[in-house]
Amino acid sequence: MSQDQSRHHAIVIGASMSGLLAARVLADRYARVTIVERDALPAEAGQRKGVPQGNHAHGLLARGREILEDLFPGVTATLVAKGALSGEVSGDALWHCAGGYLAPVYGGLTGILLSRPLLEGEVRARVRALPNVAILSGSDAFGLTASADWARVTGLRVQRTNGVVEEIAADLVVDASGNGSRTPAWLEAFGYAPPQENEVRVGLGYASRIYRRRPEHLGGKIGLVIATQPPNPRSGALLAMEGDRWILSTVGYFDRHPPTDGDGFVEFLAGLPCPGLHELARTAEPLSEVKTYKVPGSTRRHYERLKRFPAGLLVIGDAVSRFNPVFGQGMTSAALQAAALADCLGDDGGAPLWRRFFARVARVVDGPWQIAAGADLGFAEVEGKRGPMVKFINWYIAKLHRAAHRDPAAALAFHKVANLVAPPPSILAPAIAWRVLRGNLGRRPDARAKAPRLAGAPNAGA
Repeated sequence: MSQDQSRHHAIVIGASMSGLLAARVLADRYARVTIVERDALPAEAGQRKGVPQGNHAHGLLARGREILEDLFPGVTATLVAKGALSGEVSGDALWHCAGGYLAPVYGGLTGILLSRPLLEGEVRARVRALPNVAILSGSDAFGLTASADWARVTGLRVQRTNGVVEEIAADLVVDASGNGSRTPAWLEAFGYAPPQENEVRVGLGYASRIYRRRPEHLGGKIGLVIATQPPNPRSGALLAMEGDRWILSTVGYFDRHPPTDGDGFVEFLAGLPCPGLHELARTAEPLSEVKTYKVPGSTRRHYERLKRFPAGLLVIGDAVSRFNPVFGQGMTSAALQAAALADCLGDDGGAPLWRRFFARVARVVDGPWQIAAGADLGFAEVEGKRGPMVKFINWYIAKLHRAAHRDPAAALAFHKVANLVAPPPSILAPAIAWRVLRGNLGRRPDARAKAPRLAGAPNAGA
């Protein structure tokens, strides 16, 4: 244990996925852990106001599922028993990138497809069952308390629903309140510099609808992902979830958002780079209205660059970096950050906890940030620096995708990076670069694998 860190009570701001995973890790090291959550939490799985993205397509990437299983043994089997679908993301789902479908490949990348409320509800139930964890719902994090010299955070001011403000003492406060985190403002009030921020704005608008899932749909596959293909600013995903349902989410960039009426929603899907989602939406039975969600883009706060920071405070999850949700990296990044927190709490190195933690989080965030921000910078409309490396990587990934239309090894290399199992530079390894070169020589750029036939509709790859 480091000299400046006692471990009696820890507070987590926010019962988000990052907050719940942080609480699970803290419970191994602190006598008591309190989660402070503004929402009135549902008793079981259910949508809640603080998770507006909960109405849209969700899946847990392979690396995120592995960490979740480490933290909550048996959780995959429990979720599958409740209707979630577990499968290899690189073989049991279809991926349309750069004008064609990636070759299916089975390389041990197991993910989970399910609704956000089911996943969050199960994780919350498991965290709530821990004997030293309490969840204080209906309570807003109103401000931090600190020592007289502002060198250490000593607790949290909490405002209850009746307006009463109380102070809760803690040895550590972890801010997992999301992109709207107040920590930058609190730091300035304490006389500290706020973190530098990077932002890649794409003006993203989601629209999602739930459909009845039939066994014959999608040739038995459990998902179809259609990536954006510049200059077309549209993408979409069809993912299986519990209750024999599909959730179909489509996205428009630069404020060219999908319509909210049923007919307009289906028409918008016709503009995607391949017709699979449009055909299913046109023929399948809808089970919900169209739900919408807007995200300005990706934001990263560089806490690792700060020279001064108060002891007794950490920031995690979307409060550090929110990625364009099209890439599905948010929950897995939160899991990786929770694992980093566990490592730092178990390592009493000479540097303060905050400095060690933010350094590790920066390394965690680097990979998904390169993927999301780099891909978005492929659109001419996006403001941001495009150095030679960004331009090269976007060019190279397009070539990798084209090689992967027929080469399972190239496809697997991409999926390992997309699932945060391997770092982005791994796709530049000589063995993969050779496959990319070979896969682009003498072949038309639109060469593609054939996709299964959608029930009652033309071939998805047509």
